Amino acid sequence: MTHYDLVVIGTGSGNTIVNKRFADWKVAIVERGTFGGTCLNVGCIPTKMFVHAADVAATPSGSSRYGVDEQLLDVRWTDVRDRIFGRIDPIAAGGSEYRHHNPDNANVTVYDGTGRFTGFKELTVDNKDGSTSVFSADQFVLAGGSRPIIPPVPGLEEVGFHTSNTIMRLPELPRRLAIIGSGFVAAEFAHVFASFGVEVTIVARGDLLLRYEDAEVAERFTEIARQRYDVRTRHETVRVERRDDGSILVKMLSPDGLDELIVDELLVAVGREPNSDLLNLDATGVEVDSEARVVVDEYQQTTVDGIYALGDITTPHQLKHVANHEARVVKHNLLNPDDRVESDHRFVPHAVFSSPQIASVGLTEEQAKERGIPYVAGVERYADIAYGWAMEDTTGFAKVLADPKTGQIIGCHIIGPQAPTVIQPVIQAMSFGLDAYSMAREQYWIHPAMPEVLENALLNLELHPEG
Repeated sequence: MTHYDLVVIGTGSGNTIVNKRFADWKVAIVERGTFGGTCLNVGCIPTKMFVHAADVAATPSGSSRYGVDEQLLDVRWTDVRDRIFGRIDPIAAGGSEYRHHNPDNANVTVYDGTGRFTGFKELTVDNKDGSTSVFSADQFVLAGGSRPIIPPVPGLEEVGFHTSNTIMRLPELPRRLAIIGSGFVAAEFAHVFASFGVEVTIVARGDLLLRYEDAEVAERFTEIARQRYDVRTRHETVRVERRDDGSILVKMLSPDGLDELIVDELLVAVGREPNSDLLNLDATGVEVDSEARVVVDEYQQTTVDGIYALGDITTPHQLKHVANHEARVVKHNLLNPDDRVESDHRFVPHAVFSSPQIASVGLTEEQAKERGIPYVAGVERYADIAYGWAMEDTTGFAKVLADPKTGQIIGCHIIGPQAPTVIQPVIQAMSFGLDAYSMAREQYWIHPAMPEVLENALLNLELHPEG
């Protein structure tokens, strides 16, 4: 049996670990899908390229308020699609080619297939060419990612449906699209397809879209979404059927009884689940939690010495920037076993690239209340800053939460233009311990730029310094 020093399962952030510092190691890399993982192929990068095109397409709908009359003449879907994947697919192929054939990887063996543990630190790979490989290793990195959750809705498998993995490669734009789900994937694709002229219906089980955001943010987003899409909250999908004309019938149960919807395409966007179940982790003794996530310690090590894990397979933060951080930690700890470092998950930000955009870091007001954490909130509307006037933005706002005595920021939530960019100074302040008063008053803020919405939210905090 072949034995390796290191085996990396997954080529998303896991692929960033093995570099020239591992030149003396005998390494294997296992990939069941496409090189580059979720972010490159079906996640962050292509979706944001679609979002940018959607932003451009949506511009004429609001241009008249500025005295500018514009028209959207056409959306060439195949051109939009092919521009995006014409760039992404070669990158994925190039990553595979580099690992398979570049001389820099002479010490690396790539297995294209699905790996599963069949003994303690023993992996069996069912290769795509039909062969089987069995090998062992001293150390493993589990970076197998996640996949879309498919709910047990009767008729779903029979009618044919899309997930975020497939919806971006549609051969043509549908006239009508139903999206089952209310999270960030649903919100982003609703914006994309509605901006391209598709009639979008969002089917949500709860009362709000993006219900895990700060409550005021979720309420504002849902209010705005209702103006753009057919939003059906408190609706549970109970059955889907393919009709004789090729359309799809979606049956839903609402507080008012049975509701029905006819669409041309169906997107299921109810979340993602870790791929841990594919690895047969019991065979090597690695534990998972109640949600099938691989259990790791502060060093990203699993319950088995020498087996590390990172990214979606282990964290509730299904975010590329978290996986990249964890990959850096794992790399260091593999190379420096006597001087290991810990992951830092204190202030993990996230963003929703819909319309409007949303960004968040730290605690929401609801979480602070539930945990009994004292706080004050400072809020500023985009409409009350100069650049907000220029944009005629009447719905966006920034909210900052801080400790009333120390001024330390414990959370920030922004809904409005460029929210993921505007929030970055708060992430930095929280990470390096800069208090809200110092952040607001001891630096220049460019006037009249959008970050002034953040500056004013900080100044609106009613702080009561100790002493």
